[in-house]
Formats: sequence, C-alpha cells, structure tokens
Amino acid sequence: MNPAPTTINVTGSAPAENYEVIVGNGLLGRLPGLLGERVKKVLIIHPRALRATGDIVKADLEAAGYAAMVAEIPDAEEGKHIEVASFCWQVLGKNDFTRSDAIVAVGGGAVTDLAGFVAATWLRGTKVIHIPTSLLGMVDAAVGGKTGINTAEGKNLVGAFHPPAGVLVDLDTLATLPKNELVTGMAEVVKCGFIADERILELIEEDPADATDATSARLRELIERAIIVKAKVVSNDLRESGEREYLNYGHTLAHAIELVERYSMRHGAAVSIGMAFAAELGRSVGRTSDAVADRHLDILKSLGLPTTYRGDRWQALLDGMRRDKKTRGDLLRFVVLDGIGSPRMLDVPDTSLLFAAYQEIAQ
Repeated sequence: MNPAPTTINVTGSAPAENYEVIVGNGLLGRLPGLLGERVKKVLIIHPRALRATGDIVKADLEAAGYAAMVAEIPDAEEGKHIEVASFCWQVLGKNDFTRSDAIVAVGGGAVTDLAGFVAATWLRGTKVIHIPTSLLGMVDAAVGGKTGINTAEGKNLVGAFHPPAGVLVDLDTLATLPKNELVTGMAEVVKCGFIADERILELIEEDPADATDATSARLRELIERAIIVKAKVVSNDLRESGEREYLNYGHTLAHAIELVERYSMRHGAAVSIGMAFAAELGRSVGRTSDAVADRHLDILKSLGLPTTYRGDRWQALLDGMRRDKKTRGDLLRFVVLDGIGSPRMLDVPDTSLLFAAYQEIAQ
C-alpha cells in the first residue's frame, strides 16, 4: 500500500502566489479540487508522447462536468517555441476561454514551461495547474512559477513569472519513464543537495541504484526534499532578485551547452556538466574546497551523469554564457559554493579564469 500523499506549501507575497505541491500516487482524482467550481473550460496541453495520458485527463475532467479540450504539442524542447505558444493561444481564442478558465499542463519540464507561459500571457494571466510526468519536471520546472520559451539566441530568454494554482506530482508516472530520463532528472536533485540539503547527497551516496529506482522509497524522499528546497527558496524570492539565483547552480554553462547542442542534449545532463564546471571554478578561486569539488564528481558519476564536455567548443560556450539572464553588463555571474549549503554569487570580470576551470572538465 502506498504512503499517504505529502503536501508541500509554496507561499508568496500575495494570496494568488500561494499553492500546494502534492506528492504521492494516483493523484489525478485531485485535479477537480484544484481547479475549483468557477472554472468551466480547461485546456490540457500535452506532448505527442503523452497523448494517452492527455486523453485520460480529458475524460476525467469531462466526467467531473468541465468542458475539456486538448492541445497536443511537439515533444521536449521542440515544444518551447513562439509558434507553439501561438497555436495554444489560437485554441484558447477559438474556444472563448476567459480569465476564470484554466490550463492544465501534462508532461515534462518543457511542457510546464510552455503551458505556464501561455497561461501567463493569455488575458494577462489565467489559472494553470501542472501535472509533471518527468523527474526533472517534478523537482524543478513545475515548481516556482518561472515560465518561458526558447529563441535562436538562447534558452528561456522570453518568459514570465506566473505561479501555478497547484502541482500534482503523481509518482506513478515515473514507472514508465525511460531510465535515461530518470537519471538525467537526478541532476536537479543533486543540485538541491549541494546548495541546501546535504541529506540529499547522503541518500544518493548510500545507494545510487536505489536512488534511481522509480518505485523506491528513497527516490520519493529525494523528490520531496528537492521540492522542499525549491519551495522554500521560491517562497522567499519569487522573482529571482536574490536568493533564488542560487537555484541556477550549474545552469550558466548548462544553458550554453544546450544552445550549442541545439537543445538535443537533455537539460539534466547539461546541468550535471555545469555543476562539475562550477565546482572547478569555485575550487580555482579558493571558494570551494577540494573535498566538496571532488564530491561533485563522485556523486554525479555514481549516477551515470556526465561531467565533461568537448574542449573545442569553448568559444561558442563563452558566447552563449554572455547571453545568459544572470549576466550583468560585461560581468559573467556564476553560483559557486563556499561549502555545502552555502552558495554564493561570483562575478567574473576575466574570462581567463573561466577558461582555466573549463580545461578541468574538457575532453
């Protein structure tokens, strides 16, 4: 018998920014309760790969009395484009969606990013509920209210802050997730361990195989701990004006890698390489101890995550990092660790420091 669901609260400066993240098994029946009685129409946005799941959600909502319809979008990062958002806006317009209606996102992080952006921009803001089906979506993209789409110039450069009305983390969906998707999603879990919760790192070190078992109690605890880390940070800093920047640990290089790879590399794999780089950068400037830097490599490798990248791509990566949202003028900014649970921002005026650190992970 599965344990009872866990509810994690995210709070904000206004009532509209408060919502619950519910973690457990068999949670789809809770969706009408999150939608509420005012909602009459629901648009379910899902990728092609989850057509069957989208149809199930649609049937359940229709049985509950909602007028439900679906918008099927391309899989993964291919769905995070302005043309796809425009298609969703067209569906909303043709069906006369009002501000009191709702959008439900079913899928991984790319889907919740896109659906959240559509919700944020339709009538300047309509209700959205996320049902993440990937590990990365559960612990990162679906929680926090950051939405966005990609452009040729970079990832998530166009977006909005738009907190969801609720998040249903149904662990049953992990049973059908390809192993590689589960492993790459662990990078965001590891990140939460290094910036805030060392117990996450210990749970992985104790049994890496069990940590990536979709049915294990260990993985559920890791998911809940990672969500708690993000919920706490988001509650204190919704719009990334301070503490929330620490959630970008490893992401400056990661986003550049994704851009160079034209989004063919999984986000978690890029973040893993980005954390290995951030550890080396922190070590090189005397902020991160050898023990902590080496622990990055040990943990990431134990999960089967990458920690190196092509040495001949440095200039393209540097160009990509200069477009990053965290850049301020000519200063490139990185999150580094003074210790586990002690992230800090590092402004880097001299790119030679970055190049030297990159040589430690270049292959």
